[in-house]
Amino acid sequence: MTNDEDMRIVDAQIHLWGNGLPSNLSHRQVTSFPAEEAIAMMDEAGVDAAVIHLVHWDPNCHQVALDAVEKYPGRFAMLGELPPTDPQSRDQVATLLEQPGMLGLRYVMLNDPERQWLHDGEFDWLWPAAEAAGVPIAMLATDSMDLIAGVAERHPGLRLTIDHLGGRGGLTTLKDHEAMTHIPELLAMAKYPNVSVKVTGAPGYSGEPYPFPIMQTYVRQIFDAFGPERTFWGTDITKMPCSWRECITMFTEALPGLSEDDKRLVMGDAVCAWWGWNRGG
Repeated sequence: MTNDEDMRIVDAQIHLWGNGLPSNLSHRQVTSFPAEEAIAMMDEAGVDAAVIHLVHWDPNCHQVALDAVEKYPGRFAMLGELPPTDPQSRDQVATLLEQPGMLGLRYVMLNDPERQWLHDGEFDWLWPAAEAAGVPIAMLATDSMDLIAGVAERHPGLRLTIDHLGGRGGLTTLKDHEAMTHIPELLAMAKYPNVSVKVTGAPGYSGEPYPFPIMQTYVRQIFDAFGPERTFWGTDITKMPCSWRECITMFTEALPGLSEDDKRLVMGDAVCAWWGWNRGG
């Protein structure tokens, strides 16, 4: 059994919010999930740190994330969002990483208008700008893998991360094999060294009990294709059907074939390196 004290456990994706019920019904239907509640759960489970992703149901979520990063340095960092159609966004990319705790950008491109913007080229200015500024970008873009592959090929210096095993996360009710029909397209992107995958929220796709064996097979396929330096563990904890601790042990104890070095990378070191999070800095 792995001794978690020998590794940094860094959750590649959580959400915090201060007001409003989640519009995504797969999330816990509470009007707030503050930093203090997350910290208590992290401490209980043995999670050292987590990367906050913004939500759209709380208009103040950006400030919630900034406050958490400021109050708990080293425990939280965040990914921001610059609207691609806002002309002011173009001037903000170059200095984005100067903000304390800001690691990059994240977009959900599953629904319109974001999906249409992607197909219409509204993001085309962002890719070279982010590449030049060293700003990583994470995204949910299940239906647009071909477009994202093209971006990866044209901009080899742009670090891209595909969310939630390449699937729709909590925006699908499909489970197990039916939720993973996109996997061949995802695995084909492993040939681009600037593409990584968050295997976040794997239990949420499962119709089985812990340790979710069908989902383990897909996690292993992703790991085998992308390797330990481009495969990032995480939870999206507010929509998990199990505890934070079980999300950890699914990887550190139940997932076969990972060496201790592999686990250290997948469970935290790799995502910190990819997004440039020096938690001791």
